[in-house]
Amino acid sequence: MDAIIEFGKLIIPAGLVLYAMYLIVKSFINGEIDKKRIEVRGKSIETVLPNRLHAYERVCLFLERISPNNLIVRLNNGNYTAKEFQQILLNEIREEYNHNVSQQLYMSEQAWELVKSCKEDLIVTINDAMGNLSAESTGVDLSKLIFERTLQKEHDPIQHALLTVKKEIWETF
Repeated sequence: MDAIIEFGKLIIPAGLVLYAMYLIVKSFINGEIDKKRIEVRGKSIETVLPNRLHAYERVCLFLERISPNNLIVRLNNGNYTAKEFQQILLNEIREEYNHNVSQQLYMSEQAWELVKSCKEDLIVTINDAMGNLSAESTGVDLSKLIFERTLQKEHDPIQHALLTVKKEIWETF
């Protein structure tokens, strides 16, 4: 019995020392893992933030390029029929959109939905304006009607989307 008590006197303190060492080593390892995690996150932020900023820049450029004022002035040479000009406008909008569709990865869902709805709204406006013209109408006639329809809207969806995107940029950076 004395041997068991003596053995217990040795084992219990040794067990406590081993347990304390285990806790110290575990704490040290967890601290190192947290440091590595923070370091990796910092490096990913260094990579992602410039990409996000570039995405917001591209989307702002996209919205500016598809605004009726810029789109029509850039593409109308005055020699197109209304139908030809409609197709040119729609193709340009789709090409611009397809070129920038990957930017949605870096934006909020709300901002990207606004960008998409701007594109769709502009397409509807162009098609609706074309539907009110005769077959012999010119591209200039279509342009005038698109401008009129744009001015009749209570708020400009493209400007609203631009403000939303800019607001996200200000909040992020």
